Amino acid sequence: MTVMEIRPTNTPSRELLLLADESEASVADYVGRSRCYAAFEEEHIIGQYLLLHTRPFTAEIVNIAVRPDRQRQGIGTQLLHHAIRTARGDGFRLLEIGTGDSGTGQIALYERCGFIRCGIDIDYFRKHYPAAIFENGIECRHMVRLRMELFPQASSR
Repeated sequence: MTVMEIRPTNTPSRELLLLADESEASVADYVGRSRCYAAFEEEHIIGQYLLLHTRPFTAEIVNIAVRPDRQRQGIGTQLLHHAIRTARGDGFRLLEIGTGDSGTGQIALYERCGFIRCGIDIDYFRKHYPAAIFENGIECRHMVRLRMELFPQASSR
């Protein structure tokens, strides 16, 4: 598997974008302002994430997805580690990510990778999405916000 940036001449996989975020309007809002990185096996995209510069010294992973037939194989973890290295290398001091409160698997993955919960946007999905979203048998209502402080890595001499 190789992870590389997809330049503007190529477009991120729309199927994967909408797998991670069901709102076309939401995706349209951030896709053009983000940098996209894709995981390839041969010439096929198997996963991707979008990194957005949100505030001074802060970036957010605004979309991350792995093809359904390739989930639970460590690809999401590899993409998150790539995002952490990329954000750190770009000089960001804080990396953020958000997900629905019903996404227990996603929250666990983010926490295993070193993100910590830092807030909840109450009723985010009810306010900003046209239809109710259900995951794991419950309605996804709130956005769980997580973050990671990116300290400069010690140089190896």
